[in-house]
Amino acid sequence: MKKAAMIGVVVASSMLLSACGDEQAATTGISPQKYTDSLFAVMKADRTNYTKLIIKRLGPQGADAIKPHEYWEDLDNGAPLPAQMFRFGAEAVADMTTDFAYSLQSIWPINPQNAPKTPLEKEGLQFIVDNPGKNFYGEEDLGGVTYYTAVYPDVAVATPCIACHNAHKDSPRTDFEMGDVMGGVVIRVPL
Repeated sequence: MKKAAMIGVVVASSMLLSACGDEQAATTGISPQKYTDSLFAVMKADRTNYTKLIIKRLGPQGADAIKPHEYWEDLDNGAPLPAQMFRFGAEAVADMTTDFAYSLQSIWPINPQNAPKTPLEKEGLQFIVDNPGKNFYGEEDLGGVTYYTAVYPDVAVATPCIACHNAHKDSPRTDFEMGDVMGGVVIRVPL
């Protein structure tokens, strides 16, 4: 989300809280959990819609059909996979702001760059696997900066995702089913 849009959300939230008589909440702004929950809602909606409305409709319809593929740039008719689109978004946001960062990670990553890198990321990813439907929240110090880190379940929502992960030669897990937690969205905000 662009900085101006986020400022608008904070100002609108503060005005709403102030109108409700909560002067204390109006001066402190939005909580880190509410902030990350809101960011995740947008990310989840975009990712789910891309997967269900685009990727699920592409594929083996014919030689000229657009095909979602890991190496989509090497194909004349390729399309990025949902995880790749998510990473492209995260990279674009990182170029625009340092107010937050996000990534898609897994304890069973096909691509090693999607493995957890900090102890809190590992703890959070294991928590969402062990506690379906729950999110994980914590704080960590990285390079002298304290971050609020939230981990949200990334759930299998379409059969092409499951088929790809289960059949991929580099997949450490090959038994995913619809609704399984396949990984997590990690959102980090400096405090």
